[in-house]
Order: sequence, then C-alpha cells, then structure tokens
Amino acid sequence: MDRERTHEESVSLEISGCSAEDARIVFDTLNACFESDRGEEDVPQQLHETRPMVWMGTFEVTETRSCPPPAQLASSVEADAQGGYWAIEQLRTTLDSMFTVRDLASMSGDQERELHVRLESR
Repeated sequence: MDRERTHEESVSLEISGCSAEDARIVFDTLNACFESDRGEEDVPQQLHETRPMVWMGTFEVTETRSCPPPAQLASSVEADAQGGYWAIEQLRTTLDSMFTVRDLASMSGDQERELHVRLESR
C-alpha cells in the first residue's frame, strides 16, 4: 500500500571495508539522489593507515531526485543502513538501480530495520 508520507523518512548509513575514494563515490551518488547531512566539502578521509575506517551520513529518502550513474568503484563497499521499514526499502531500491547489491544481513524490529549489504560496480 503506497500511502502519502506525512513526515520525513531518514536512513543512517555507515560505509566501511573500502577506500576513502570508494566511500566518496557512494556518498556522492546518494547525495545526488537524496537530501543529506553531508555537504560537498564532507569528503571521506583515511585518517589512519592500518585501522579500518567507517564513514557516516544520514539521507532523507522521502523524495528521490534524478540519480546520475555512479563512478566505477575500485572494490566492494560495505554499507550498514538503519531506518524505518519504508525508508530502508526506498534506499535499497535506489542502491539496486545503481550498484550490484549483495545482502550480508538484515534485522527487523518494531519500528526500524537494519540492512547490511555489499555494494559493487555493475
């Protein structure tokens, strides 16, 4: 059932298991599709040579804009998303349209759903 949204639907996204450049590609792609708390100046940085990095952003997915095709990823990217059921479905549909998405895990609660996926270039 497709009901009208009466409030904003946001998804928290953590990106890891990849280079800072691949994280930037995913964030830039999603920034083109959705409103976000990440500005253009928020470029992922690799702050430590050996420690794994996690980059975070929040995306308002109620309204999807036209999404340009993403740049090519150098390797796979792990993404953990958390939000309401409808919001996670919106994000997943958008990711599916631009990347090869492999499910790693999913957990559902009363009001929220968590999604753990691996993104790869098509």
